[in-house]
Amino acid sequence: MPALLQHDPTDGDRAEHPGQSNPLPPTHVPNLRGVNAFRRGTATATLADAVSEARSGDIWLFRGRTLADRAIRLSTNAPVNHVALCLAIDDLPPLLWHAELGHSTPDVWTGTSHRGAQLHRLEDAARTWVLRYGQRAYARHMEPPATNEMEDAALAVVQDYGGRPFPRSRQLAKHWVLGRLHRRVSLQDLYCAELVAVTLQRMGLLGDERPPNWYDPGRFWSGDQLSLLNGVTLGPEVTVDVPPE
Repeated sequence: MPALLQHDPTDGDRAEHPGQSNPLPPTHVPNLRGVNAFRRGTATATLADAVSEARSGDIWLFRGRTLADRAIRLSTNAPVNHVALCLAIDDLPPLLWHAELGHSTPDVWTGTSHRGAQLHRLEDAARTWVLRYGQRAYARHMEPPATNEMEDAALAVVQDYGGRPFPRSRQLAKHWVLGRLHRRVSLQDLYCAELVAVTLQRMGLLGDERPPNWYDPGRFWSGDQLSLLNGVTLGPEVTVDVPPE
């Protein structure tokens, strides 16, 4: 049984590629829609608000300051270096589904810590990426919320892809180059944007005319104007303020 289904809800790397993007996050001040901080028209939400109002299909983006983070953004023409997908299902704590090099946070699906595709508690993952990895976090709210069928499809992807490794640098570059040529790869190993893309495709929210390896984190930034299906839209980026522990 997946570890997340055993959770009691009452208990108190990064890689990738090109996209045409809006100005860089520090200067981007969106007009917000949505709930809580979004409804107030501010550019920042507290982590508590972001977690309490999380919904399945929300996109989380991260921007770091390390040399590797900057190299990723430069090589991919993207303002961010990591992308993840939120799953907020029933009374479970909101979760973050992504592929990363690190293994700092336990995977709630398996109950173990490992690299690659993994499912984390959203709050824990945000704290790790901001406080430990030195990233800035942004959230894009999905409207309308995902249906039960979409969530079931996303969980099937977690079942199928959970634990798949993050590609080595040479393999990652190969994925990206072939993606530019619209040539698919096996996804036996995969980077973060590939994982988000294949999940959205299985949810019926993203077309399959482009292979998952065509996508990079910048494709999910508002400036790239990603088109989702069935009338679903993503709101503008909201900076998520994660306080020190």
